[in-house]
Amino acid sequence: MMIFFFILACTFLATGPFATAAQWHLVWSDEFNGPATSRPDPGKWKFDLGTPGWRNQELEEYTDSLDNVFVDGKGHLAIQVVRSGTNKYTSGRLKTAGLFEIQYGKIEARIRIPFGKGIWSAFWMLGKNFTTDSSWPGCGEIDIMENIGREPMIVHGTLHGPGYSDAYGITSQASLRGGGRFADQFHVFAVEWSANKLEFFVDGNSYSIVSRRSLPAGTSWVFDHPFFLLFNVAVGGKWPGNPDESTYFPQIMYIDWVRVWKTGPIQTPRR
Repeated sequence: MMIFFFILACTFLATGPFATAAQWHLVWSDEFNGPATSRPDPGKWKFDLGTPGWRNQELEEYTDSLDNVFVDGKGHLAIQVVRSGTNKYTSGRLKTAGLFEIQYGKIEARIRIPFGKGIWSAFWMLGKNFTTDSSWPGCGEIDIMENIGREPMIVHGTLHGPGYSDAYGITSQASLRGGGRFADQFHVFAVEWSANKLEFFVDGNSYSIVSRRSLPAGTSWVFDHPFFLLFNVAVGGKWPGNPDESTYFPQIMYIDWVRVWKTGPIQTPRR
């Protein structure tokens, strides 16, 4: 979830359906149906721990506490930001690294994001070869959904790679019409990823396509190997700015489900 600024014009949601269900088969998912105050499935998720300032001058500490990450007993995973003092915050960051990676397919999640100045929500992916900061951006990064709380009607989809990272990330944005906030209800955020392009969706509506041919001259396509999934809610940093008196806590991102699909013939079980 590296910092970036916009280099593509704002794109409002266009109508258009997802690919038909017959084109996809489910290969991995989590519906978060565990009991209240339980931890997410350790066979699917790892905690990504970090101290304040670990990334992008952010303020939060990422913990494995049930105060910050828990299944709510209503079919949701909750990532909760708690204020623990003046400019002190704890939050959660989860990843599937070492447990599940995917190369090509449809990756989607139904999420209700939080809001407020200084809140930075993300559903994203990193290349499996990401091990240290020095391997980024060569490993590649796919930001399926990012939102900064001061822009409640806008979400962003972005790619980062060598020569197009940080301020030069290839990015686009989708806006809600009619004055609503993304925090007001659940929305489905998705990317469809093939060998030569990635297409970003909100609620089944396509708003951005980035192809191998559309990369900046002299740069390379690094989206041809497995990636793992991440969810997190950050506080502060270079892009969203810090919370102010208008931001209240706790703030919670609710994830209803996450699903990964692959294309190909659907196998009929033998009787």
